[in-house]
Amino acid sequence: MAGLREVSLQFLKDLFAFDQAHPLLFTQFYFWAFFAIVLAFLCLFKNKTLMRNAFLFFVSLFFYYKTSGLFLMLLGFVIVYNYLAGLLLPHCRRKFWRSFVVVTSVVVDLSLLCYYKYAYFITDVLNNLFGTSFVVKDWIASWGNSVVGSGAFSVDSIFLPVGISFFIFQAISYVVDVSRGGDTSKHKGGIEPVRNFLDFGFYLSFFPQLVAGPIVRAKEFIPQLHKPFFLGRTQFGFAVFWILNGLAKKLILSDYLAVNFCDRVFENPLLYTGFENLTALFGYSLQVYADFSGYTDIATGVAMLMGFYLPKNFNSPYKAKNAGEFWKRWHISLSKWLQDYLYIPLGGNRNGTFGSYAIILGIAFLASALAGSWWVFGSVLVLTAIIALLIAFKKSWRKELISDINRMDTMLLGGLWHGASWNFMIWGGLNGLGMLIYRFWASCNAYFKVLVIGLIVAVFGALKYYFGAPVFNMFFWWTVIILFGAFVGMVFHKVRKGKAVSWISDAWAVLMTFIFITFTRLFFRSGSNLDPAEANEKAWSTAKNMVNQIGGQWDWSLVPQMAWQHRSIILVFVVGMLIHWLPENFKRRYRIWFAKMPLALMVLACMVAVFIICQFITADLQSFIYFQF
Repeated sequence: MAGLREVSLQFLKDLFAFDQAHPLLFTQFYFWAFFAIVLAFLCLFKNKTLMRNAFLFFVSLFFYYKTSGLFLMLLGFVIVYNYLAGLLLPHCRRKFWRSFVVVTSVVVDLSLLCYYKYAYFITDVLNNLFGTSFVVKDWIASWGNSVVGSGAFSVDSIFLPVGISFFIFQAISYVVDVSRGGDTSKHKGGIEPVRNFLDFGFYLSFFPQLVAGPIVRAKEFIPQLHKPFFLGRTQFGFAVFWILNGLAKKLILSDYLAVNFCDRVFENPLLYTGFENLTALFGYSLQVYADFSGYTDIATGVAMLMGFYLPKNFNSPYKAKNAGEFWKRWHISLSKWLQDYLYIPLGGNRNGTFGSYAIILGIAFLASALAGSWWVFGSVLVLTAIIALLIAFKKSWRKELISDINRMDTMLLGGLWHGASWNFMIWGGLNGLGMLIYRFWASCNAYFKVLVIGLIVAVFGALKYYFGAPVFNMFFWWTVIILFGAFVGMVFHKVRKGKAVSWISDAWAVLMTFIFITFTRLFFRSGSNLDPAEANEKAWSTAKNMVNQIGGQWDWSLVPQMAWQHRSIILVFVVGMLIHWLPENFKRRYRIWFAKMPLALMVLACMVAVFIICQFITADLQSFIYFQF
């Protein structure tokens, strides 16, 4: 009897304790058992909105505890602080005090984000600037130890709380929208504050999207809290489809590519050939999409089963024809957040502000400080001065140049949002540059395009010939491919067949955009999954080594052999991309077909799908990539 009691106590301890090595994941059986219990209790008071919202709020807090442990206190602080700020704003009659409350709230929220996410980054900058040797220490953990009177918390390093970027950005959007008030005639998106603390806590902590988005606006979610529960037969079918779709993306595509190939190559690129490095890079493009959109699909389905609807976060991003369109299809909630709370306040495409120039110069300064070389800052300073002069004296160019600066600022800060590494700054800058280059490219005629890209090919060819650096070799062949496409486009334009074969032009644009986005992923992946204390140095080393391998000399006689050796990886990649590129109408039809099929047939289809998915489960389940952001 005593043994049974001990086993029971141990079971309960394991059930409610936080295990840092095994956080709660959508792909674990534990989560689905937890969710089944949540649904069972939800059925008891599904139409009693107050009890339902309170129950789901506490369930969400428990979920975050099982994901992040004592960082639950941080989430609790963010909830309480921003709830009070929202209540205070309507009582601030003067614009000064409203601005003061908003600015203070944003500063507090961003300070928490900077402390946990950018402490190592800021320390590196200070040490490089002033030759100091500051060491990061978790002062909040130290304060916690002094309060409890023990060494319960580690002070030697700062751990990043799961999902902090998402719930901090969600909290900021709420306070800013409340400051704009309920009058939407002047401020699009203005809302009234949430009076009920449980409602607000539920909004900010809703567990399906808490740790990896999408970033949900209060105006989209809060009204749902007061609606009676409804889950029709078709909605149930869609919810099940999204859950299965997300699990398949995560376990069949993302985890399989990561565990069996991509992670190994990125861990030590020099052990693999240029072909293998290039294959891993393209594989990672599919991996990160399948991982992140897979999480979103599961979150969408789980929320739908509880009667709530999350905004669309992905729209087949690798169908984009340019970098700008890509960011309208990828992580839509973040792109929209950056547009509404950064790009437009900076001036958008209307005017420039002090922030427009301060951000781009500040990030260039940080990059130079980290690199220990000031040529980056000097170059950006000169370029910014030239652009400022053009804006001042060339009125016909003013609007375009201002919008270009604000776009670049938005992408650079979007890169920094993803991580405290200059690889993320490079990644954000490359995406911004891609958007600006496309705007210029789209304004050129077919003949000028061939001339410009031809000159670029000649430049890279000369650099490749005289210096022989792998990076020049890589860019030379990439620009040769672009030149080929531009030349074919010029020929079709000459014979006036451009409209007749527009689908070829669209397909080529999609392919070139995918290649460009994949290249930028080199810097994104190199800066991920790293200890913040060594992120900058190791990330740059990984990116440099991969470029050297891809751009170095290839032994083409070995390529067929290596392709056969990695045939399963290549096959999974090809099948995944073909499914991704299926027409949207076709995808919509088979989603509707699944949602409306007879229940018995749906159960059978689910059993088959789960059986297939289980065949791809790895020994150690992989965390979702965006948990670290």
